[in-house]
Amino acid sequence: MVNNELYNDLQLSILDFVHVHPGSNPIQSLKNSTEVVQLAERLGYKRYWFTEHHNTPSQISTSPDLLSLHAASHTKNIRVGSGGIMLPNHSPLKVVENFTLLEALYPGRIDLGIGRASGTDGLTALALQRSQEAVTSNDFPEQLNQLLSFFSRNFQAHHPFKKIIVPGNGSLVPDMYMLGSSQGGVQFAIDKGLGFVFAAHLAPRLAIPMLRFYRENFKPSIYMNEPKSMLAIGVITAETEEEANYLAGPVELMWARMETGSRDLTFPSLEEASKHVYTLQEEAAREYNKERFVIGSAANVAEKLKQLAKEALVDEMMIADFYPSQESRLKGHQLLAEAFDLKSN
Repeated sequence: MVNNELYNDLQLSILDFVHVHPGSNPIQSLKNSTEVVQLAERLGYKRYWFTEHHNTPSQISTSPDLLSLHAASHTKNIRVGSGGIMLPNHSPLKVVENFTLLEALYPGRIDLGIGRASGTDGLTALALQRSQEAVTSNDFPEQLNQLLSFFSRNFQAHHPFKKIIVPGNGSLVPDMYMLGSSQGGVQFAIDKGLGFVFAAHLAPRLAIPMLRFYRENFKPSIYMNEPKSMLAIGVITAETEEEANYLAGPVELMWARMETGSRDLTFPSLEEASKHVYTLQEEAAREYNKERFVIGSAANVAEKLKQLAKEALVDEMMIADFYPSQESRLKGHQLLAEAFDLKSN
């Protein structure tokens, strides 16, 4: 059994992909996200992040900085940010300028989650990064060093970027986190003294060892004095186990298709998922994917999340939002907040 006393103060946050549900459209999806972040603030969730994906018709989270600006302008206290900015797609200076402005507009509420991948396919990465050399250069370490040096104004004297002036001053720095779904991101977080978030919905079997490794090896920096880590995982909860399993049908089918090489990567409807007859290959993928999600009644989901938090040495869980409808999203986040007895605003 979990010692619940240790995790009574476990914090919850939400990762929004801005899904375009079947029968909906991008305009409605953005309105839905606005409604969810406002609910999350009222319920006592800690932060609300947006992903970065491109060339994905069922998601429109292409610009987490713009979405963060929108979310911050429609809320008062909840932290907002990127989960994350896929740095290979961007100029480090431009990221610093954008997040400096966000921090100036909404002091103490902005997070910058940083990813090492492009978050898209090779052709789209080429269109974003503008040259094949950029796509294949793997210069993320240099990009990250530039980004941190722009924020801290500590380029070496001979560096040509030393002359570039970033607006404001060194106090306008968001909280920064490295994102990880493999063994690579964690070392950057440790060496640079940044927060760390592991995407268990992408690599569930690595989540606990990587998060424990981060906690045990963190090096303090000017950005963070002590380790700050989160485990992100897909969550579907409802009033009953049966309803939760029904609501999880679309995301389970979508991931089974991805695992088996299907070209149909749209977000299925509840009806389509409930009627789908899995092939043997898809069923094997579905079983393999079970660790990517926590599915069930709110009480059971809360117990499982507390167990994961204890094993991973984290005090915050980030809910990757894969609900199939706006109604189920709102209800699921509310049920989970009640199960954790979050302090509502």
